[in-house]
Amino acid sequence: MPPSLPPGSSPVPSPPHTTGQLASLWRLRRYVRPYRAKMAVMLVVALASTLIGVAVPLLTSTVINGPLRTGDRDALWLLGLYALLFGLAEAALILTRRLTLASSVLGIERDLRDDLYEHLQHLDVGFHDSWQSGQLVSRMTSDISSIRRFFGFALIFLVVNSITFVSVGILLIVIDPLLGGIVVLFGVPLSIVVFRYEKVYRRNIRAVQDQQGEVATDVEESALGIRAIKSFGRRDLFFQRYDAKAVHLRKLQLAQIRTLAHIWAMIIAQPQTVLALLTLFGVAATAAGKLSLGTLVAFVALYQMLIWPIESSGWLLAASQEANTAAERIFEVLDAQPTIVEPAEARSSHGTGRLEFENVGFSYPGSDELLLTGINLVIEPGETLAVVGPTGCGKTTLTALVPRLYDVTEGRVLLDGVDVRELSLSDLRTRVACAFEDPTLFSASVRENLALGRPDADEEQVEEALRVAQAQYVHDLPWALDTRVGEQGMSLSGGQRQRLALARAVLGRPSILVLDDPLSALDIHTEGLVEQALRSVLAETTGLVVAHRPSTVLLADRVAVLGPAPGGGTTVVAEGTHHELLEHNAVYRDLLSQSSDLTELADLSELAEEVVR
Repeated sequence: MPPSLPPGSSPVPSPPHTTGQLASLWRLRRYVRPYRAKMAVMLVVALASTLIGVAVPLLTSTVINGPLRTGDRDALWLLGLYALLFGLAEAALILTRRLTLASSVLGIERDLRDDLYEHLQHLDVGFHDSWQSGQLVSRMTSDISSIRRFFGFALIFLVVNSITFVSVGILLIVIDPLLGGIVVLFGVPLSIVVFRYEKVYRRNIRAVQDQQGEVATDVEESALGIRAIKSFGRRDLFFQRYDAKAVHLRKLQLAQIRTLAHIWAMIIAQPQTVLALLTLFGVAATAAGKLSLGTLVAFVALYQMLIWPIESSGWLLAASQEANTAAERIFEVLDAQPTIVEPAEARSSHGTGRLEFENVGFSYPGSDELLLTGINLVIEPGETLAVVGPTGCGKTTLTALVPRLYDVTEGRVLLDGVDVRELSLSDLRTRVACAFEDPTLFSASVRENLALGRPDADEEQVEEALRVAQAQYVHDLPWALDTRVGEQGMSLSGGQRQRLALARAVLGRPSILVLDDPLSALDIHTEGLVEQALRSVLAETTGLVVAHRPSTVLLADRVAVLGPAPGGGTTVVAEGTHHELLEHNAVYRDLLSQSSDLTELADLSELAEEVVR
């Protein structure tokens, strides 16, 4: 197994340095490109709606300075009709924007989520060993939702509000330079203060999002491990662990809210203060005859159009920073490159399944010490090799090198004389089937779980695999092969899950069959039946079996014993038949005696001789 993380450490990498405040959002432009026409329509519609909003105060000024002053009722009716048409047009534009927004933004969200999920499937097992699943889930859900909200609302109104502020600001200066100058002058210090707080808010957001991933991990682990938690009566312990992270998340969220509250307080106070000054100076100018009443009303109405862009800037900046940090977290995954990659020019291998480990060495990423070193083994077609050794010596890791769940650090693994790194992954993993000690089943039907590696398997092949694994119990399930087994197959017993996983591995008779102690959860009677049926399968394929019990060893033609290498790490310290090793190798006898008494070993030795004969 890979080395565990030290206590208190986090598998999440440090945030990468970005060259700009919204650099990560800028990298998302390729997801926007397919929807740029619809985004342009949204922008145009939003701008048109803003222009209508600008026209209404000017229309009000015309009404006050014209028909109301002169008493021209015909002109008043006409201007009222214009106001009605403006209102209807604005409603139609808002409806258009909403409908266009839904199709485009949801498309961006889907494309981004699809790419992230597909990339996670391409990343090697070593990546998933070092990342908490909750951190990945939070990126797939809450982070992508933050980006959807940004493109669906914040981005459009950042552009629209900026254009509104510039256009209305120029119009205000044209109407009255003094009052317009007050508006522009008071906007400068606000921008400086908001920019300073924005940097703090960005750090707050990142801390909150990372901690949400920690909480999600705890929730997921407790849901998957609920049986163990309840059986050991550790509900309070797990709640305390969860609650500590939830309390820390709350503290981070409160810090985020405090920062945002300071920003909003200043943003909301500023336009009200400016409005009071405009009213004071405007009324004085109107009383002095320097400004008409209609112009003053239009000026104040136009400025009130700026209050929403100013007040909403706090929320828009917060949404932008939230989306930017979400994009940073997503690109931390998308930028991760798989170490297990397709060869530039894949070779073909059409042999009968000769498997060879040639001076193989392996160390886990981030470790300088070799776990495996100098492994030299040859398994001929139709032969089965059992691998035994003390716990933690690297038996499972050795088997994982065959289907390239990990790549060797030194040496080569050859399949019919071809380095497995030179074979296409699809070809290699079609020829190699695995059954692990801890079987993984998916929330799908029994049939779908069985045919995971052989979707083209026919009914006869499925029934044969079920017979070999002694898994005919599936026909007694409520809907037989169409019965859904639930998340992680938890509706089945441990032995049933293991037998189903074994049936999945032997389905289609692969060239190489890798079995990592696949019978550990079976009772003695069922184990014997499975072993008897497995012998017929292993006689026609190349088998590599991790064995912890003497009964499993008897499935193999030869046995390789792993032990400490002179220079460190694990290597092959003995190799031979079960009978030879039992008679001449003390290490082998000691390993088997840990799970059997001497009488059983003697009986197994006699049984091994009969099998050989």
